[in-house]
Amino acid sequence: MEYKYMVLVNTTLASFMSFLDSNIVVLALPTIVRELLGTSAFDGVWIILGYSIVAAVMLLTLGRFGDIFGRVKMYNLGFAVFTVGSALCSVSPNGATLVGFRIVQGLGSALIFANNNAILTDAFPSNERGRAIGINQVVGIMGSVVGLTIGGVLTQTLGWRSIFWINIPVGGFSTVWAYFRLRELSVQAHIREGVDVLGNLLFAPGVGFILYGLTFGAFSGWGVYDAVITGIGLILTVLFVYAQKRMVYPMMDLRLFRNRVFSSGIIANLFSSIARGGVTLNLSIFFQGVLLYDAYRAGILMLPYSLAFVAAGPLSGYLSDRYGPTRFVTAGLIVGSVGLALLAVFSSTPSPAYPHLVVGMILSGAGNGMFVAPNIASIMNSVSPTRRGVASGMATLIYNVGSLFSISLIFVVLATVAPRSELQDLFAGLPVQGDLNSVVFGRGVSMVYALMGAFNLLALAPLILRLKR
Repeated sequence: MEYKYMVLVNTTLASFMSFLDSNIVVLALPTIVRELLGTSAFDGVWIILGYSIVAAVMLLTLGRFGDIFGRVKMYNLGFAVFTVGSALCSVSPNGATLVGFRIVQGLGSALIFANNNAILTDAFPSNERGRAIGINQVVGIMGSVVGLTIGGVLTQTLGWRSIFWINIPVGGFSTVWAYFRLRELSVQAHIREGVDVLGNLLFAPGVGFILYGLTFGAFSGWGVYDAVITGIGLILTVLFVYAQKRMVYPMMDLRLFRNRVFSSGIIANLFSSIARGGVTLNLSIFFQGVLLYDAYRAGILMLPYSLAFVAAGPLSGYLSDRYGPTRFVTAGLIVGSVGLALLAVFSSTPSPAYPHLVVGMILSGAGNGMFVAPNIASIMNSVSPTRRGVASGMATLIYNVGSLFSISLIFVVLATVAPRSELQDLFAGLPVQGDLNSVVFGRGVSMVYALMGAFNLLALAPLILRLKR
């Protein structure tokens, strides 16, 4: 097999495994909360977010490590850590332990995805990168499809622990394969620059505190504690930016933002990730918590969204290689916004017709698929080979941070329409009590989709400004 295709297959397996894991956990969350000893709805939230927060906070650091010590080395280590974390999750004795092992998984995911796009970009020529990244992203979304189809089956037949077993053979095989067959292709592995210790000490707690405050403010009612935590995070983040301007070898190369293509692509990625990051969770809340379907049926009903993404992604990536990314990125954002608007309208009704929801899911999924690959390709093509590790880490970081904000948006909006005690049950996938509460929560879900659509349209702004300059 030609080396570039070997890289494509291996990095695509990594994407598949990660997306598979995320959707299965979302669907299995109600069962975990009910069956795992000492697991509250609050623990259930952390089972999802503990993984994502660690993955987001560590991305830049590990992308930098990839530039310095070798992308393939960091990538291989990530596969091993993720696989071990999955095995540990499957034997967790209580909720707190499961949260801890999910954090281990998050660390492995960060190691993988901080270097995934850079390794792929190194292996393919510029005129093939959009298609390669599109295939990588789409197969990853196929992992979501598989997760939706088998997650409920595994949970109901073999128990929730079985959802983590899937990662072990896939991760083990990919770890060994990557170790023996992948190689460093560019000069990053030979650079021996210093590590930005101060930047790491400021960035990790800064972003972590901000995400914690925003995410759990809805649970505490936005009290003094949440405000203080968020404020500390903001201060640390400002200090981080200040320090980065003065470092010889910064963790985040702010000079990249002078590149108009890079900066507009990153900002568009942020707004788009806020729009799409919580879609699957919002659908799960609606089908399981509001309409009272079980995990298996909910997963099947959510398939049109992921299938539409899978169908649109590679085609958009291929066409963007031939005709340029701008028109496909723009069309994707517009189509996705229309889909989210339709979901907002249809989910606000007490008994929505499923075909109507399907139209919204297909349009939003297809729009997201059209956007992702061309946008990532334009970001990666805009930087020099020696900075692709940092650029890859920054792009993935922005997606994760935006997704976390998207999830926190669900909290905030639903907290405005119902008591927080019921919100915790709903977020954990437990059914709400009474017809009135179902209607109220349905309207809350509708408000979330409306805001997501607005953020998707905001993603057009930096792209339009780039064209006008």
